[in-house]
Amino acid sequence: MKKRSTSPYIVVRDSKIHGHGVFAKKDIPKNTQIIEYVGERITKKEAERRADIQYEIGEKGTQGHVYLFEINKRYDIDGNVPWNTAKSINHSCDPNCEAEDDKGRIWILSKRDIKKGEELTYNYGYDFENYKEHPCRCGSPKCIRYIIKEKDRNKLKKLLEKKKK
Repeated sequence: MKKRSTSPYIVVRDSKIHGHGVFAKKDIPKNTQIIEYVGERITKKEAERRADIQYEIGEKGTQGHVYLFEINKRYDIDGNVPWNTAKSINHSCDPNCEAEDDKGRIWILSKRDIKKGEELTYNYGYDFENYKEHPCRCGSPKCIRYIIKEKDRNKLKKLLEKKKK
């Protein structure tokens, strides 16, 4: 088994958002590389196969739905491995972190100063087409009830407003 990904900035514990979460063990300055999102490098075809299986497991409520990060047109990282501490970082519609691809390595960076005890979050950025499959429980005042890419938020807001009428 590979060595567990760690960071001096974090601790994992129960989360109000979902299951386990990652929390700041100490104050984290803006633009800090907090932890690498690690896992198994797999082809797109294998990622699609695993995503379907993991989604079904997630629907049973015992685990999250998807732990895949796109690296490039050919490969993804499957972060659903025991040594990936970063997989416990939850989604938020008003995140304090973001994921950054650095030559095929995915790093979680702070978007702003984060206070000790605060839960780390980032926007998972799911596609608009399947928004109904990804309800959001982040609890943020900016929450739009679904986990979706930032660029599609206004489109979804308009659609949801239209459905209310």
